[in-house]
Amino acid sequence: MKLIRYYNLILPIVIVASILLINACNKESSYSVEKTSNRPFKKLKPTEPSDNSNAPIFDSTEHVIIVVVDGPRYADTWESPGTTLIPYRKALSKEGALCASFYNNGSTVTVAGHTAITTGIYEILNNTGAQTPSFPSYMQAWRKTFSQPANKAWIVASKDKLEVLKNCTDAKWKDVFNPNANCGNEGLGTGYRDDIVTLNKAKEVLALHTPNLMLVNFKQPDMAGHSGDSLAYVQGIIDSDNHVKQLWDFIQSNKHYKNKTSMIITNDHGRHTSGHLDGFISHGDDCAGCRHIEFLALGPGFKKNYISTTAYSQIDIAPTIAYLLGFKMPFGNGKVMKDLLEE
Repeated sequence: MKLIRYYNLILPIVIVASILLINACNKESSYSVEKTSNRPFKKLKPTEPSDNSNAPIFDSTEHVIIVVVDGPRYADTWESPGTTLIPYRKALSKEGALCASFYNNGSTVTVAGHTAITTGIYEILNNTGAQTPSFPSYMQAWRKTFSQPANKAWIVASKDKLEVLKNCTDAKWKDVFNPNANCGNEGLGTGYRDDIVTLNKAKEVLALHTPNLMLVNFKQPDMAGHSGDSLAYVQGIIDSDNHVKQLWDFIQSNKHYKNKTSMIITNDHGRHTSGHLDGFISHGDDCAGCRHIEFLALGPGFKKNYISTTAYSQIDIAPTIAYLLGFKMPFGNGKVMKDLLEE
């Protein structure tokens, strides 16, 4: 109770201080939509990784949940003084492994960022949800390997357009082994929903279906940033941190998941570096603010109270999950994040 009272006392001070810092570096505050870089993008040729094993590497890891906090800058989370906007993730880092050099090295927008996470491949895609990824996700590969039903793998997202992640256009994988999806108000094309609805839906799915795989998207830092409202942007970071805590607490309080579930917290992209273009309002190019993002992993298989300075990127997440659970990714350009894993 003392901790809660202390947090409630300092929270208004933290918010005001954060707003002043953000506004000081962002003199322009006009709304700007997601846009891609003008620099030519080199698409990598997919390859079949050789360091995945069919045999489970960590027997205690049965479930993996990815939480994507959409669009905060690393400078406003882990690099902010005292990490005051993410106190819960800061506390959880003592239980897990943090990568301090984690990046989006592809297109720094929502759909492409999430696609890199789920497929292990960077590609440029329509950011409205009008285009499906080209290659299968780790969820499809896992379902095929272990002959699991669709309700054992889920995408639960505040943004409706992320429903495209459940499928791909590859001829051998299209419309097969897809995970279930619960995105936006009523699915693709129905609009975004509040993050609290997504949090409750994720807990509902976990309780009802006991999935082995889940990806959760919380939209608010990104949406608030685009509005140009620095107060709402800061609050979105604070709220998403609380959502992460609630989800982890739910896992730890459920005997089906406790000590058998790994959680990865990351971002799809950051935002423009302060002083670059319109700062926190937009993203979409290759500035440091857009590329440098978060990676924190908790649970069985990952080291505790560990900080890695090895450079990794979004395409390394899918092969790492495959390594943890003992299956192969059919395509991918990433590598297993072995220095974050227990030996």
